[in-house]
Amino acid sequence: MAKPDIHPQWYPEAKVYCNGQVVMTVGSTKPELHVDLWSGNHPFYTGTQKIIDTEGRVERFLRKYGKSSEQDSGTKKKK
Repeated sequence: MAKPDIHPQWYPEAKVYCNGQVVMTVGSTKPELHVDLWSGNHPFYTGTQKIIDTEGRVERFLRKYGKSSEQDSGTKKKK
């Protein structure tokens, strides 16, 4: 049995909004949920490509952590 006065209020008919439209009703601790993606517009389920990240992740990683060829050649010349 649940203890009184320690649990959040449960909303069995919470509405999920995406782009201002109600897309589904679920149970939640909040009366309204606002989401950017859901299964109706997610690229995996729709088969379409939606560009979310404008900068490539690999290029950003290489720029941050990758070593340039100059650094590699400079460390090899030292003996």
